[in-house]
Amino acid sequence: MALDLASRLTDDHHQSLKLWLRMLSCTVRIENDIRARLRARFDVTLPRFDLMAQLERHPDGMRMGELSKRMMVTGGNVTGIASQLEREGLVARVPDPRDGRAYSVKLTPAGRRAFATMAREHEGWVIELLGDMPGDDKARLLELLAQMKGHLDAREENA
Repeated sequence: MALDLASRLTDDHHQSLKLWLRMLSCTVRIENDIRARLRARFDVTLPRFDLMAQLERHPDGMRMGELSKRMMVTGGNVTGIASQLEREGLVARVPDPRDGRAYSVKLTPAGRRAFATMAREHEGWVIELLGDMPGDDKARLLELLAQMKGHLDAREENA
């Protein structure tokens, strides 16, 4: 058994803490595997892949602040990643049509092609990593996590 965040738990720990650490442990293990595969196969970091994924969902582009919020990283991190991708011809900065003083970042045609290739393989890796789990278990886990998200969203709205 691999040592991870959940391995330090004992029977005395609260069930909610056990659940949170187990989810975090699974997420970290999957993320580390994906991170290593992206680096080995495409020489790309996970944050670069994530930024391109955000832009792929917004073909007209996104402002840096919105990217930062969606990626849950600082504006400086987003700016650095976007600048690297721009130098490689994968993204372009374009004037924001809603505000002439601002600009948006969007994928270039080369960026779209590169991301499509990476996204296909990424999907295959995730399917492989979770492939041993029966479909009914995945469906039930999705249902439970949707309920959890609903509870968390409600708490945030009431705060």
